[in-house]
Amino acid sequence: MSGYSDKSPSRELGDAKARRKLLDQRRMEYRRAIESYAEQRQLQHELVDYPELIAANYLDMSRSLQPRLAQAVPNSA
Repeated sequence: MSGYSDKSPSRELGDAKARRKLLDQRRMEYRRAIESYAEQRQLQHELVDYPELIAANYLDMSRSLQPRLAQAVPNSA
């Protein structure tokens, strides 16, 4: 059997580029996830020394969510 292929050389190169691009995208997503995780851990480690900041941040978040929750829940009168 001869080395005949249905794919032309230019199509094979295009497929290889597409595969390489997809692989690069996956690697970058994985790398960003690792960096994000490392940043979150570092921030948590730094905030452990300041528990009042954690409490203040929690209060700010709960206050900012209250108007949204009040609008979402219909009055039952």
